Amino acid sequence: MGPPVATGRRRRNRLAVLASVLLLVVAGVGLVVVRPGPVAGWLGADPGAQVPPRMPEVAPVPVLSGPSSAAPAPTPDGVRAALDPLVRAAALGSRVNVSVSDVGTGQPLYGQGADDATVPASVTKLVTGVTVLAARGSAYRITTRAVAGAAPGEVVIVGGGDPTLAIDANGFYPGAARLDDLAEQVKQALGGAAPTRVTVDSTLFPGPVFEPGWDADIPTGGYGGAVTALMTDGARRDPDAGRKGAERYAEPDLAAGRAFARLLGLPAGTKVTKGTAPAGTGSASPGTVPTPGTELGRVESPPMVRLVDMMITDSDNLVAEALARQVALARNQPASFVGAAAAMDQVVAELGLPADELALADGSGLSRTNRISPSLLTDLIALAGNGSRPELAGIFGGLPVGGWSGTLDDRYGTAATRAGAGAIRAKTGTLTGVHAIAGLVTTADGRLLTFAVLTDKTPAGTPDATRLALDRIGATLAGCGCR
Repeated sequence: MGPPVATGRRRRNRLAVLASVLLLVVAGVGLVVVRPGPVAGWLGADPGAQVPPRMPEVAPVPVLSGPSSAAPAPTPDGVRAALDPLVRAAALGSRVNVSVSDVGTGQPLYGQGADDATVPASVTKLVTGVTVLAARGSAYRITTRAVAGAAPGEVVIVGGGDPTLAIDANGFYPGAARLDDLAEQVKQALGGAAPTRVTVDSTLFPGPVFEPGWDADIPTGGYGGAVTALMTDGARRDPDAGRKGAERYAEPDLAAGRAFARLLGLPAGTKVTKGTAPAGTGSASPGTVPTPGTELGRVESPPMVRLVDMMITDSDNLVAEALARQVALARNQPASFVGAAAAMDQVVAELGLPADELALADGSGLSRTNRISPSLLTDLIALAGNGSRPELAGIFGGLPVGGWSGTLDDRYGTAATRAGAGAIRAKTGTLTGVHAIAGLVTTADGRLLTFAVLTDKTPAGTPDATRLALDRIGATLAGCGCR
């Protein structure tokens, strides 16, 4: 789940700033990220996105230097000599599984239990991100619709699985679709006729709303919540609350329906119920009474590549579960925990990756029954970064940078780990007794490597020491030529 980050509107503003201050260039196997001044443009994978005004008087400052195609590659013997003492650190516990590979050549450079399926925690989100980008594409947007119900004046809001949907401009996620926009469309479509009731259709996501392998405190501890096809602000009761400890609605779909009813002008206390939208086609015509199923309005989420950014940068568990269900829908599976896991496994196999080293129960990594091998993670990251599948490079934009952003913001600051600051982009994962990290590192010679370290039997009560031991491994790769 990762450590807490900045809270409330400050946290949301920081995410917006992150989207405006990172410049990502993916060229072949290369990544270059620069850190302009406080306001600068964002160049992402969405060609239709608006770019904020630049401030040319502010000089760029390197954050993650780009690899050199001519850089000498580390040797397996050199990497082993550097890492063997580190992976035996007591703080990492009794099971430490590691994989290191060269992105350009795909050559494995180091392995210890590399093919062993291990509890991955939130590094699971790398699999979720790659599979949803492969299945849906980077430009895909999730639609929330409103249609005419079967009863006169009934409006049915149909959840499409967008967890970032906001009530109004004060939503938690930057650039989210908004219920107030949808309500205005409905009012115009009804031509002055007053709605009488609101029904919510969240049937797109069947099955349980909590995964059985989640720890008991997940639904109430602020890191997770009920997974439903309709929700606002990631089911948060207060969009200004921080990620840690943010109270979630027990029934996010009904809460969204009540907010929608208020925006439509229905009297306070009007009952909102669950149901199924009637079948129908077409849109409403002015001056006519819409027939059941007629579409009255629709709003769309940010593009998939931005949703993946949000999921990875902030390790957002409900966004992850929603995106996993998009993989299920794209592969004609039920949009449930079971269907999403089966669909992600299918897409991993389609990508030519070893799906037999993958066993998932959810898309967020909250489940302790998830299993992923380190070598599958390094293979997946190398595939996303080697240029053969350009759409998969969308996972890199949201990866935290060592010593600067996201869950790596306050790491790589000691003398033993400082070489990793600005040289590592990686996803972390944390559950009690489980610590993991997987991502990219640029060596001192400019070679781009992918690495994954998964530990699921760490000592109790020493999370800081375990994180430091993990960071030493990545920092050592960053600081050596390992030849």
